[in-house]
Amino acid sequence: MIGTGGARHASACAALIGILVTAACTQSTPPAPAAKAPAPGAQPAAAAATTQPPRPTVERIADGADQLTHGKYLVETIAGCGNCHTPHLADGSLDPDKKFAGAFVIEEPVFEAYARNITPDMETGIGSWTDDQIVNAIRNGQKRDGTFYGPPMSFGWYKRMTDTDVRAIVAYLRTVQPVHNEVPPSTYKIPLNGYGPMVTSVPDVPKTDIVKYGEYLAGPLGHCMDCHTTYVQGVIDMNQLGHGGNVYTKPFIYDWAAVSANVTPDPDAGLGKWSNDEIKTAITTGYSRNGRKLLPFMPYGLYSKAQESDLDAIVAYLRSIPPLGAAPAPAPAKD
Repeated sequence: MIGTGGARHASACAALIGILVTAACTQSTPPAPAAKAPAPGAQPAAAAATTQPPRPTVERIADGADQLTHGKYLVETIAGCGNCHTPHLADGSLDPDKKFAGAFVIEEPVFEAYARNITPDMETGIGSWTDDQIVNAIRNGQKRDGTFYGPPMSFGWYKRMTDTDVRAIVAYLRTVQPVHNEVPPSTYKIPLNGYGPMVTSVPDVPKTDIVKYGEYLAGPLGHCMDCHTTYVQGVIDMNQLGHGGNVYTKPFIYDWAAVSANVTPDPDAGLGKWSNDEIKTAITTGYSRNGRKLLPFMPYGLYSKAQESDLDAIVAYLRSIPPLGAAPAPAPAKD
């Protein structure tokens, strides 16, 4: 498992539930005037003409009250653990023979990070770990020897993952096929001192408040906002929640750069003119509202199997955050 702290991560680990990414850095326009945030769940008065393809019918993964069913649902949809912890094939799809067996994630000037093998293999995976050790690694980024994992896993968000959800995830991971796969150690040129106060227990987030639950899905569970919130000098700026503009260079096996999109309800730079269905279609199919194919950086295939109610909650939350104008142009890469 690899994580994110103060250092700006260059590739999202696990699921990146967001909307748009572009093929390269482009010049941004001046920020648009601030607009009044729409009421939670509200849609634009009139949707623009669109060529976005309809969402195909897919077999959704069932959620349920029992721990294993719930854990499978989280891992295989919203949490999207396999997006980083499963190697990618040449066409960008996940290798079914090495599911959760670990994969190269990203190389930066200050670190070379590898996603760990999270199958229950006793020698190279997490088979010999206790449940509490795995939970502590996910939420606090702490290894069994007391030291800490480093970027890019989103520990800053995972710290608020509820007891019910994190233990369901652990229970499900114990049932997947063990794969013997020795992953190289990650190396860092930055200090790894933890991610704030250690968390030992987090209560459930009620689903009755659709916006609050959407905030939980897009934050602690799915960490969409980790990639879609602007980083300034390597530190996430929560005043720019959902503003985007972060550059991800050559993620996974891909030979291009992506820029995280503005997912605030700004009508010009963000999602303010998108309908609810257009947003959900982009999340689950990888097509923008104008029909443009989005980069396969995010695991659209995993999100497509999520429950409609969870997608609705995410959209309601995105509509509730403050609208922000166009993000500043990304800083040019240094040689």
